[in-house]
Amino acid sequence: MGVSEYTIKLKAEAQRLGFLSCGISEAGFLEEEAPRFEKWLKEDRHAKMGYMANHFDKRLDPTLLVPGAKSVISLLFNYYTEAEPQDPEAPKIAKYAYGTDYHLVLKDKLKTLFQFLQTEIGDLNGRVFVDSAPVLEKAWAAKSGLGWVGKNTNLIAKSTGSFFFITEIICDAKFDYDGPTTDHCGSCTACIDACPTEALTPYQMDASKCISYLTIELKDQIPNEFQDKMDQWAFGCDVCQTVCPWNRFAQTHQEPAFEPRQELLDYSAKDWEELTRETFDVIFKNSAVKRAGFDRFKQSIGFLS
Repeated sequence: MGVSEYTIKLKAEAQRLGFLSCGISEAGFLEEEAPRFEKWLKEDRHAKMGYMANHFDKRLDPTLLVPGAKSVISLLFNYYTEAEPQDPEAPKIAKYAYGTDYHLVLKDKLKTLFQFLQTEIGDLNGRVFVDSAPVLEKAWAAKSGLGWVGKNTNLIAKSTGSFFFITEIICDAKFDYDGPTTDHCGSCTACIDACPTEALTPYQMDASKCISYLTIELKDQIPNEFQDKMDQWAFGCDVCQTVCPWNRFAQTHQEPAFEPRQELLDYSAKDWEELTRETFDVIFKNSAVKRAGFDRFKQSIGFLS
């Protein structure tokens, strides 16, 4: 069986497992991204996420993560839902965190896909990645034609918008490689205009102002300058995606594990204010919200009131 046949089988199996799309690039050094990423770090736009400066070379060269790597397989998985909290005054949670932690769900799917490739190809070495290593996932997804990195710094696809997870398989097999698409943001500045904290400039984000950073990554108290700018977000933020015109094409996901937990939709603002650690552990069992932890989550809710 040749490279083209393996490529066809790979993409068919990815679709069977529920992935939105699959694109493949030849593994190698990301020459165009290197100076942009270095500049972003030097300007301290990564705020207090010191880990972003670690493993600089590995972030730009997947062959340092997987010796002998020949291909980077990028896969998108939809998480879009139209579900919203019943109480308009209740703290808000990013759509991706409504259901089971995506790390758990997608890693299993990627392992299944990798095992399929091993069965088909035979001698195959590689690794699967779901936010689990220094991989510039948006760059690789764009390089393989799955979309373009927009002015809101998210990967955007013309047919599906941007409410999806990006995952990778890096391996030492060759496939037919895909090429990049073009940028379709045009003159639109909807995301920049709508950002409550003015974290965005075209194609650049200042993480220190991003609500997702402030409610998840930041370990200190949220600075008082953002007191009236959080737009009721307690974990993550969807504003720059919600206003993006391309997300009018987003379709509700079909993954049962990502179905919103009813408690998250039913809780009132008062219920959230009275949230206990015990209830937090029950509601957010196997949830991405556990990443922030109870104390951080409660601080974010308190900051909103």
